[in-house]
Amino acid sequence: MRCLALLPLLFTGVLHAAEPITIDVYRDANCGCCKAWISHLQNNGFKVADHVETNMSAVKTRLGVPHNLGSCHTGVIDGKFVEGHVPAADVLKLRERADLIGAAVPGMPMGSPGMEQGGIRDAYAVIGVQRDGTEQVLTRYAGE
Repeated sequence: MRCLALLPLLFTGVLHAAEPITIDVYRDANCGCCKAWISHLQNNGFKVADHVETNMSAVKTRLGVPHNLGSCHTGVIDGKFVEGHVPAADVLKLRERADLIGAAVPGMPMGSPGMEQGGIRDAYAVIGVQRDGTEQVLTRYAGE
C-alpha cells in the first residue's frame, strides 16, 4: 500500500521535461535569417536570450570568433561561441567537446537552419575551433 502512494511522486519526475538549454544570441536588428535561426533553436528545445547589437564585429572579436569563420549572428553557450547557421544538433555536440572553444558555419549557406529557401541546399560544414586556433570539420552536410 505504501508503494502505491509513492507512484505519483515517481511519475512526476518522468513526466516533466528537462529544463531547456539557454543560449545567448547576438544579432543585428534587421537580420531576418538570424530570427529564423533563433526559431530553429527554439523549435529544438533551446531557450534563447536574444540580444540586438549595433556592432557585431566587436561582439565577434570579444568572443574570439576567427574572421574567416564569420557569419551574420553569434551565439554563446557554456562560454563557447556558435557562429552562423549551426544546426541545433551540432550546438549540442559542441557542449560535449571540452577541447573546443566554439563552432561555426561560415557564410550563409542555403539550406542551413535559418537559410531555408525552397529546396535549395548548399553543401556546408560545421567547423570546430580549438583553444590554439586549430580548426576541424565536425559535421558535413551535403548539398542538392
